[in-house]
Amino acid sequence: MTWAERTSPIKVGDQVAYSKAFCQSTGQLTGDTPHARGKVVELQPLGQTMLAVIDWGNPGLPTKVNVKNLSVVRNGQVIERD
Repeated sequence: MTWAERTSPIKVGDQVAYSKAFCQSTGQLTGDTPHARGKVVELQPLGQTMLAVIDWGNPGLPTKVNVKNLSVVRNGQVIERD
């Protein structure tokens, strides 16, 4: 994994997970959130923030998430972004 790949923005179609830093900062170390995997179906700007609309396949998780709180999943492995 190159630096460019780790720092590239989240795109529509990417498989994503909540980032390790987000889960730790919110105290969500167990349960659905740290193990959730989903697909980005849309990106929506909200002022200076970019929200990803995600199909988690789990109705208990929020569908809109700040892209800064996400990591890309490739080949089943979570790639933490720099």
